[in-house]
Amino acid sequence: MGRVDAVVFDCDGVLTDNGSSWQNIHSKFGTDTADDDSHKKTLEKFLDGRITEEEFVEHDIRLWKSVKPEIHKEDIIKCYSGIGLIDGARDVVEELKNRGVYVAIVSSGVDLFVGAIANMLKVDDWAANGFEWNEDGYLVKGLPTRVYSHDKGIMVEKLARINGFDPENIISVGDSSTDLSMRIEASSFIGFNPSRARALDSFKSAGVPVVEGKDLRKIWPYIFDGEQFPDSS
Repeated sequence: MGRVDAVVFDCDGVLTDNGSSWQNIHSKFGTDTADDDSHKKTLEKFLDGRITEEEFVEHDIRLWKSVKPEIHKEDIIKCYSGIGLIDGARDVVEELKNRGVYVAIVSSGVDLFVGAIANMLKVDDWAANGFEWNEDGYLVKGLPTRVYSHDKGIMVEKLARINGFDPENIISVGDSSTDLSMRIEASSFIGFNPSRARALDSFKSAGVPVVEGKDLRKIWPYIFDGEQFPDSS
């Protein structure tokens, strides 16, 4: 890889040490362990592309409200208490920015969480999905989808167009099979910390480099042609 203008990260499982910011809400409300496996079945349908993003979110909200009919914004924020950054995330973003590389987050996760991480890491831009709240801060419904899990490349193309980046100089980093959609034509992709067996299989089939484990610094040689991450000692 030659010149690098931009690195676009997924958030959940890449910059942060969690599986999914949606799953964190299910875990808080206990809806991921329902007797009828409703959440798991719907998740598989979504991953297979059999239901839309909006249908998936509607189903999630119905499950949560079956446990807690009135859900306040603070209830959702509390779902992310204790979730930390993935090892090396702060170092990698900081060093990329030191080198003049544009850093963005494109996530189909929850904007309350992704936005907080974006601010913490001081990235240049970010996009995620979210909810509509009433004037008292209670959950009404999901917002129209901003980032489509199966077509995240739409946001990467928009980022390239707005900033005048050549796709050849853009690298995306993700942990799931759907993150491969960030790899717009002529751009590059790094599979990091594969979230499921299907992710690892998809990365191998696509012929992209894969970094297993939870040290984000290990992606560095794939960004800068074999260079190891700078020693901070």
